[in-house]
Amino acid sequence: MNTSTTASAPTTPFDVERIREDFPILKRQIDAQPLVYLDNGATTQKPQSVLDAIEHYYQHYNSNVHRGAHCLSDEATHAFEQAREKVRAFLNARHAHEIIWTKGTTESINLVAASFGKAEVQAGDNVVISAMEHHSNIVPWQMLCEQAGAELRIAPVNAKGELVFDGYSALLDSRTRLVAMAHVSNALGTINPVKKIVEAAQAVGAKVLLDGAQAVSHWPTDVQALDCDFYVFSSHKLFGPTGVGILYGKEALLNTMPPYQFGGEMIEHVSFKRTLFNQLPYKFEAGTPNIAGAIGLGAAIDYLSTLESTAVMAHEAELIKYAHERAIAFDGLTIVGEAEQKTSVLSFLIDGTHPHDVGTLLDQMGVAVRTGHHCAMPIMEQFGIPGTVRASFSFYNTLDEVDALFTGLEKVRSMLL
Repeated sequence: MNTSTTASAPTTPFDVERIREDFPILKRQIDAQPLVYLDNGATTQKPQSVLDAIEHYYQHYNSNVHRGAHCLSDEATHAFEQAREKVRAFLNARHAHEIIWTKGTTESINLVAASFGKAEVQAGDNVVISAMEHHSNIVPWQMLCEQAGAELRIAPVNAKGELVFDGYSALLDSRTRLVAMAHVSNALGTINPVKKIVEAAQAVGAKVLLDGAQAVSHWPTDVQALDCDFYVFSSHKLFGPTGVGILYGKEALLNTMPPYQFGGEMIEHVSFKRTLFNQLPYKFEAGTPNIAGAIGLGAAIDYLSTLESTAVMAHEAELIKYAHERAIAFDGLTIVGEAEQKTSVLSFLIDGTHPHDVGTLLDQMGVAVRTGHHCAMPIMEQFGIPGTVRASFSFYNTLDEVDALFTGLEKVRSMLL
């Protein structure tokens, strides 16, 4: 998103109706009802410019990247590496070679666990995560610690869904090798104090991985300002295509890490006696990458650069504030996750109903929400619930769509109770 202005408020009102014209899928109807898409935490919709960029690649310069001795390969390589530079600028990373292409947030985390983790985490060490993490930021560390004989430590979360910072700090010691935390909780919408998390970890010499999957679509992220060692996210949650992810890592750290997979682009020279690995970033990019996906993500970043970030954030803040007001006034509705600092997520339960039933009936009214444990079973167990209904908002949603959600919930309540 464009952050060039220093004004405290947008110079022009946020024209959500005009923005919606950029997203073809928002014109769809579901069972003769206008689509109300409130599942942005799972994946965001794609503007026409992203769809056009992907189609243009396949129609005009489809080719494999790097080492090709022909025009199409040169054009594809240029667009692919240009997309990497766009991601670098988007995150304000120092170098483009600090940006590693992966299949998604999950693979990015697994890469760090398999490379940095296996090399650095030994018996008697510990890794610290929080109780609100997505399974993708739990299981890789759980498996690593089991294999290494290390301890997985869980930072507590209070009843409002907030990280208990003193409890987190108490878990850190000289044997802490890594802290892996969500920038934003996918299940609760909680915004974690990531700068403080990083500073506390650095004080004991630990490295920090931040899961930015739920953060990057809502505000600009500056990895140099955060000073985290790793930052990961998925293209499809940033208005780009599926099957593409990003691992940002500090250059010095990436240089010390062993390769994650072997073959193709990550190799400099092979003989039967010895293999030399390629330099960054290619050392971690074995095989043919998702070229079209990377180009699509670059187009998504281009699209976001046309929007004023202050206006986007103000609009999303208005959406979640209004949704919370409607939720508080709705009889029998319990909000799950009421952190003081949270993003555009409303997770809730309705007394006497099951989340899946609520979601199924809302779908019949054209309202798309997510139901279940949201790949965050431990925090659901802490709260003593099987899951929630989750409505997650993006800048193309409207106040009328919030009203549509609650009109639908009134009908659901009358049908189920």
